Amino acid sequence: MKRTRAAMLIASLTTIPTVSAIELYKDEQNSVTVGGFIDARIIHTQGESELVNGASRINFDFKRQLKNNWQAFALLEWGVNPVGSSDIVYNNRFESIQDEFLYNRLGYVGVKHEDYGQITLGKQWGAWYDVVYSTNYSLVWDGNAAGVYTYNKDDGAINGTGRGDKVLQYRNSYGKFSFAVQAQLKSDDFYTCDVVDISLNECEALFNQGNNAAQKVEFNSTYGAALTYSATENLMLTAGINRGEFDIVYAGGRNQSVEDLIYGVGITYGNFSQPGWYGAANINKNENHDTDNLGRLIKDAVGVESLISYRFDNDIRAFIAYNVFDAGDDYVIQPNFNADPNDVFKRQFAVLGMHYLMSEDTILYIEARKDFSDFSSTNAAQEAQMSQTEDNGIAIGFHYSL
Repeated sequence: MKRTRAAMLIASLTTIPTVSAIELYKDEQNSVTVGGFIDARIIHTQGESELVNGASRINFDFKRQLKNNWQAFALLEWGVNPVGSSDIVYNNRFESIQDEFLYNRLGYVGVKHEDYGQITLGKQWGAWYDVVYSTNYSLVWDGNAAGVYTYNKDDGAINGTGRGDKVLQYRNSYGKFSFAVQAQLKSDDFYTCDVVDISLNECEALFNQGNNAAQKVEFNSTYGAALTYSATENLMLTAGINRGEFDIVYAGGRNQSVEDLIYGVGITYGNFSQPGWYGAANINKNENHDTDNLGRLIKDAVGVESLISYRFDNDIRAFIAYNVFDAGDDYVIQPNFNADPNDVFKRQFAVLGMHYLMSEDTILYIEARKDFSDFSSTNAAQEAQMSQTEDNGIAIGFHYSL
């Protein structure tokens, strides 16, 4: 079956996550490659300058040829922090990673066939990422409006829209269409309290005491699907949905079920890595899918991401991105952190960047962010706390892919 460009691009999200890779071993049946990149940058934001890690990573890709044109494969990817930890914050923290030198990013195993598609199990990019990944090309400032990096800019593991934990996923393509469906098979529970600056253990103790300020949240399996249509060689259209459900048990005995839902569409023109014009945009509507910068669950919001770039013949690529995540007012489910129902949460910013491709796998770059966010609240302390994680900034860095 002839695979379209869309099918190959989407398949790359689960099979080869890096632009290039180094072959470590190959025989008639097996192959092992290593990939990843090292990214280091100097960033100035919030009145401070520091040298920090840029989500560097390393991965090992395993393939084994089976009978009847089937292939087994597995991937293990770890984030690495080659420059040490940092206390300065941008986009909630300087690095969307743990402080450890090595930590898990992806890990899955699967089988695939050119006609029957592929099935994978493990920690992997969710189907929802197919819808919105084409605007996620800023090296420094991720969009954070597309519903991928949820729960205050985490990796999307909880609800399966980013690097989802415990995901069972199926992918295939037919002609100009590619699709992915998944189930995130898990069971989690945690405690929340309408009290600022309280530890998890203290919150659980309040729940066990029957204090009405405490709740127990059970978040179980989620489900998602995405469809990609390759209209022309340069034009792709995407659509998708992801759904989960919270069961909230209040210490006073009341129960509440809350749906976690996101759905949306996207459009992509061109190829970001090739000379010439590239453009992408997506829009989503979501309910109970993400939190504000204080960790409060957002009742409903609209997210938009957009990016336009041009790569010149001299291997300089310029781009501009604009992103907005608007929860409006009256966005917080009550009761929650003693929130004012008139609070406004609107994350909004633009990024201007220039990349010099010294080779296809070696990039010298500069990117600047201008923030237009609105975090209005009658509580001055909470407004200041929400605003401090969003700011203007500029970064100069070096990106080296294996």
